[in-house]
Amino acid sequence: MNKILGEGPTPLIRAASLQKSFFKGKKEIKVLRGVDLSISPGEMVAITGSSGAGKSTLLHILGTLEPPTSGRVYFGDEQQNLFGLSEKKLSEFRNRSLGFVFQFHYLLPEFSALENVMMPSLIAGLSRSVASKQARELLEFVGLKDRLEHRPAELSGGEQQRVSIARAVILRPRLILADELTGNLDSVNRNLIIELLVKLNQTTGVSVLLATHDLEVAHTMHRVLPMKDGAFIPQS
Repeated sequence: MNKILGEGPTPLIRAASLQKSFFKGKKEIKVLRGVDLSISPGEMVAITGSSGAGKSTLLHILGTLEPPTSGRVYFGDEQQNLFGLSEKKLSEFRNRSLGFVFQFHYLLPEFSALENVMMPSLIAGLSRSVASKQARELLEFVGLKDRLEHRPAELSGGEQQRVSIARAVILRPRLILADELTGNLDSVNRNLIIELLVKLNQTTGVSVLLATHDLEVAHTMHRVLPMKDGAFIPQS
């Protein structure tokens, strides 16, 4: 399945000359070194590389969770520069257009699977009845219709990750950002999670940008971009 989709006239998200540095005392540590990236609507892309390559930092910037030191990120039909938005507008954009799935699920332990998935809809102002209906449908879609009232501690790692995916897509984002989402799973659950992402892509058209060190996972995406030392490795 490792094919390259032809890009349409307008990318869903485009990064231009992204750089990111951190300082340890007076020492500058360059994490990203002029990264350019373009993802088309409906495309599934994997970023690979060892720990420290810059994968997670790139995803955090593309997800507007932290700003770049320099460079820009453009999104959507109007290709607006996301870091030119106010904090309020940026938060609204993030909640509306992006879905996040991480290696650690960040589920709220005191709430059930259903309540965890409902949370983004409730925060967005939807009624409890609407949020509940949407969450039930999604949990059934990910194969957890019999686990609605279970709390995270009562679910397996694979089930928790499926809950986190359902939570990430309940507001119908245009892009899922996934950081090592299969890193803590065995091969059976890893394959189930990837099959679920592919199914979501095929049924909803959501784009996926996935950071992983697992090449087997990476090659289930449409395109693979290897990364090293804060930059993409040129491919022949």
